[in-house]
Amino acid sequence: MAELRRSSVYSTLDLVPQLGHYTRTLHQQKGSRPSLDALRKAFEEKEAGIEVTTTNSGDSSLPNSGTEASKAPPKKAPARFGWFIGVMMRCMLNIWGVILFLRVTVITSQAGIVLMWIIIGLSVMVTTLTGLSISAIATNGRVVSGGAYFMISRSLGYELGAPIGLIFSFANALACALNTVGFSVVVRDLMRDYGVVIVDAVNDIRIIGTITLVILLMIVLAGMEWESKTQILFFLILLISFADYLVGTVIPPSQEKQSQGIFGYNKDIFISNLIPNWRGPDGNFFRMFSIFFPGATGIMSGVNICGDLKDPATAIPKGTLWAILVTTLSYLILSVTSGASVVRDASGNISDFVGGNITGDCVGLGCQFGWNFTKCIVSNNCQYGLANTSKVMGLLAGSYYIIIAGVFAATLSSALGFLVCAPKVFQCLCKDKIYPYIGIFAKGYGKNNEPIRAYILCFFIALGLVLIGDLNTIAALNSNLFMCSYCLINFSCFHASFTNAPGWRPMFRYYNKWLALFASVVAVLLMFLFTWWAALCVFSFLIFLFIYVSYNKPNVNWGSSVQAGSYNMALSYSVALTGVNDHVKNFRPQCLVLTGPPTQRPALVDFVDSFTKHASLMICGDIIMNQDRQTRPQDATDRLVKWMNKRKVRSFYSPFTADSLRVGARNLLQASGLGKLKPNILVLGFKSNWRDSSPESIDDYINTIYDTFDTNYSLCILRMVEGLDISDQLNFEVNQGFEPDESVENNQQSPQKKPADNIPDEDNSNQIKTVFQIDQGKKTIDIYWIADDGGLTLLVPYLLTRRKRWHNCKVRVFIVGDEENMEESRTEMLRLLDRFRFGFKDVLVMTDSEKRPQAKNLERFEDSVAPFRLYDEQQDGVSAQELRDNAPWKISDKEFEAFRQKSETKVKLNEIIRRNSIYAGLVVVSLPVPHSDCTSALYMAWLDTLTCGLHCPVVLIRGNQEDVLTFYCQ
Repeated sequence: MAELRRSSVYSTLDLVPQLGHYTRTLHQQKGSRPSLDALRKAFEEKEAGIEVTTTNSGDSSLPNSGTEASKAPPKKAPARFGWFIGVMMRCMLNIWGVILFLRVTVITSQAGIVLMWIIIGLSVMVTTLTGLSISAIATNGRVVSGGAYFMISRSLGYELGAPIGLIFSFANALACALNTVGFSVVVRDLMRDYGVVIVDAVNDIRIIGTITLVILLMIVLAGMEWESKTQILFFLILLISFADYLVGTVIPPSQEKQSQGIFGYNKDIFISNLIPNWRGPDGNFFRMFSIFFPGATGIMSGVNICGDLKDPATAIPKGTLWAILVTTLSYLILSVTSGASVVRDASGNISDFVGGNITGDCVGLGCQFGWNFTKCIVSNNCQYGLANTSKVMGLLAGSYYIIIAGVFAATLSSALGFLVCAPKVFQCLCKDKIYPYIGIFAKGYGKNNEPIRAYILCFFIALGLVLIGDLNTIAALNSNLFMCSYCLINFSCFHASFTNAPGWRPMFRYYNKWLALFASVVAVLLMFLFTWWAALCVFSFLIFLFIYVSYNKPNVNWGSSVQAGSYNMALSYSVALTGVNDHVKNFRPQCLVLTGPPTQRPALVDFVDSFTKHASLMICGDIIMNQDRQTRPQDATDRLVKWMNKRKVRSFYSPFTADSLRVGARNLLQASGLGKLKPNILVLGFKSNWRDSSPESIDDYINTIYDTFDTNYSLCILRMVEGLDISDQLNFEVNQGFEPDESVENNQQSPQKKPADNIPDEDNSNQIKTVFQIDQGKKTIDIYWIADDGGLTLLVPYLLTRRKRWHNCKVRVFIVGDEENMEESRTEMLRLLDRFRFGFKDVLVMTDSEKRPQAKNLERFEDSVAPFRLYDEQQDGVSAQELRDNAPWKISDKEFEAFRQKSETKVKLNEIIRRNSIYAGLVVVSLPVPHSDCTSALYMAWLDTLTCGLHCPVVLIRGNQEDVLTFYCQ
């Protein structure tokens, strides 16, 4: 490895491209390249005389795994298979199962050769298109293990992958039971030919099936090498038995065979068997189709053991498609040869031979060959012929017992293959920890990581199904389960291709997304046409599992095509939205919330989320000071997003580096959003420590408000009596962009505190519950609609009442008026609210808002602004001018007197609010617009005075003077 770690010509630390940098396990990266920061500092360190070397850290080249590996003792490599033994042979063995020997001839007799070919063609169409989809998905990256489950889950995501993993595992266990029952039926019939009966016809199948499953389990537990050797033996026996059958069809039949309806290749027999001859309750096309289809379902055998293949990307396409081709030819040959040489009904009685070409009362095609099968045909009790026995292949073959050996090989090899596949798929599902209580089956043993526990579980499931004992019932249910799997595999290929994700680059090019979609739709239709009740059960179970997984949201990320599709949809809709003109009826409060790290101000986050969730846009803006950028953890953004997701807050998180709060906020105001998905409201927390803050900090805060109105944004400020910042409770420092000069009382710093953006553990931070997460019962929401801002002051509280926690709150609207016209003002406001359809019925008129406030309250206001006053009128001319030049941020006496009336109004409004809203759950007040000639300290004192003294949250709201409400229909 050392010689491969070659540096590029740019730097000794900058490595050339190499495989190890892109090699990943499921959870970690094995090799890593140096970070940009490391590359940028490398030259500086070299200039400073510091030696630059590559290490095994995250900012280095590949880890020196070669040296370590050489020291470790060599281990025996696990068994790995090529495309023929690992894929093609396994697929052929699983396809050539019980259906080949026991049902193809029976289906041909009922459906006729033409419809039988159509059945084979439809089945092969589904399996071939599915094989193409499998090949495309399998060559679009490394398939580790888990077969169909792994491919679907990594393509469509865990929502559909996990349910189909359970269904596909059960389908393989069911297929194992199907072939075991088929084997048991043959053994039972063979025993009955020799007069051996254990109990009765059904229980003999159950006993033989149980013993067979135990033997198969012992072979599987012996390891993959033994299983592979057993499969090779079965494959050779199958080839010999098929050759024996073909040779037997050209051997002239004896008289005994003729009595069984076998007359060799004959044109009349062929023509007679071209058309269908439906019999019994199962006599219809789709029932025959459902019985045959399991004979085409072995195409996933190679995929299911992809973890044991040398090169899955090459072996799966090549082996799967060749297996489909060869087995399809075998089915076509078998249906034609049997249909061209065997009549449908025969008695098997040599005495029915009369010789010559019989005419008259003779019934059946045997009359042309000198055989009178009229008696059994009329009484409907013929024991032989194409329609009456499943032993046609054995009777046609050169040696009956070689065919019996072939039946044993076909059924046992398929049962063995499915017994291996089901546990391996289930093991992969258990490893992903999608479902609870099944993790114990994820453990593997030995060099091949054999799922012994899953083998045992599959054995008991198959055993329970074997006890049913009915081959046709198991076959119909098995068809539905495999059809469901094929449907999702084809849809996975279509969806991955349709979304045009850059990561979709399969090496196998011979697929078509529309054909994959067509195969997926056909599979669904066939499921319901096969057995509608089974299809309903499968889809109901699939939907139940889908809902369960979607609700629990496991912590996995596989880069599925669903994620790519979500991106495409979001991008398309966002672009399309730009062409839609704004309308007041569709106004939504889209909020840019200056939270800093959201974990520090959960109340501010919860407040905005209460009226934007599932309704409009919310962006949490975090302004990071330049001096704090270097100490901010690299994973801070991911941890904050996870915190919001765990709190079920539907918001984006947007960090921004700036020199000050105002600069950062101004840039966020201009740059946040995408097209029409752009904020129109800035939400701030109230600066509760303003009295102890520096003048620059107050100016920064108030200028941010100016910038908000300058950019035509609305403004919302939240104040809570206990404050918004909970950094003391979480024991880390505040973001200096939001609280630059915390007061002594509110910021007792300790040397043990963490850096500014060290986000606390999610579990600890989630324990903090805010008032906006508590049911408010029958409290009131008091709206002081003092100034008409376009209706935003009414809209936000209304949206809050649509939430469960605020739904029972009574909304009261306070307006300014005089005593003479109080009733008229109230009536007019009620009429306006009624037209807005809010349902607000309580309107109170404040008639004393222009009266002088109480002296003690006015004195308290003056005391609060005293530290910010110049008192320049008390100085002589020169001294007063110097004071103004040295402290331009202070309030001059002239300014204070000019705004005295406005100051007294704020004090009086606060008295009214405190008197009326002492028991309110939330108070909403119209925000006074700042005057351009008003100093920041004085305006800050107004906001403080207006909202002080209340124990509930207070919200100051100001729209941008544009309508957000209308009572018109257009």
